[in-house]
Amino acid sequence: MENAIEIKNLSKSYEDFCLNNIILNIPKGSIVGLIGENGAGKSTLISSLLGIIKSSYEELKIFGMDFKTDEIQIKKDIAVIFDTTHYDDEFTPKFIGQILSKVYSNWDQATYLKYIHQFNLPMKKKIKKFSRGMKMKLEFAIAFSHDAKLLILDEATSGLDPIIRDEILSIIREYTEDENHTVLMSSHITSDLDKISDYIAYIHEGELLFMKPYDELREEYGVLHVGKELLDSLNREDIIGYTKGAYSYTILVKNRLAIQSVFKDLEIMRPTVEEIMLFYAKGGC
Repeated sequence: MENAIEIKNLSKSYEDFCLNNIILNIPKGSIVGLIGENGAGKSTLISSLLGIIKSSYEELKIFGMDFKTDEIQIKKDIAVIFDTTHYDDEFTPKFIGQILSKVYSNWDQATYLKYIHQFNLPMKKKIKKFSRGMKMKLEFAIAFSHDAKLLILDEATSGLDPIIRDEILSIIREYTEDENHTVLMSSHITSDLDKISDYIAYIHEGELLFMKPYDELREEYGVLHVGKELLDSLNREDIIGYTKGAYSYTILVKNRLAIQSVFKDLEIMRPTVEEIMLFYAKGGC
């Protein structure tokens, strides 16, 4: 499988935090959900990929090109959408299109106008009068109009109402129908990642705990509600974490199918991305 991003032993140290020897390969044509608690290292990783901060690494390749020698060419093929627009409030979509047509050698004005029309964005209205949802749609219109092969989203759907978020998720899915397009999406709204992710990468306290196919995670892990006696009968190595309620324990386990084969009458539910992240963070064993 060809990779869009290849990272080997990427590290960045601060006084109170360290991103530690990240090894991560992101398959071309996939949507990868990047999860982790606040301060876990997600933004540090993204900033390192973009060259915003300088990190040490043994290898960093994007589209097979070495970031150290081909940074300028690589960045031409990347579009980044943060949680807010960075264009001047006085700009209009029409003016932004005129500017970017001179910035990007591969700018496609027809594609830009197509998305502006599809998203119902007024060409001559200043973006200071746009809603947050309209601003995010404008960012996607821009991203798709210079033939970006890698789309990096850093909390791009946060603060949007569910209808707008669902529309944007559909846009992202449509984008990756082209097998040359890849998405790395960091979001605290894990339900969005449940809907569209092909893979989940989980960073916890500066460490990459895992990068696994979404469907594999749902098969491998399970959530169950049991009493103390059954909790004690489970293999501790299979328990990722648990919480104690008034009458029972809620547990995240791995080896779901093996446990189900032993406890045939026990209901074991497939977990959400949020449940996997929370129980890994809490632990409890």
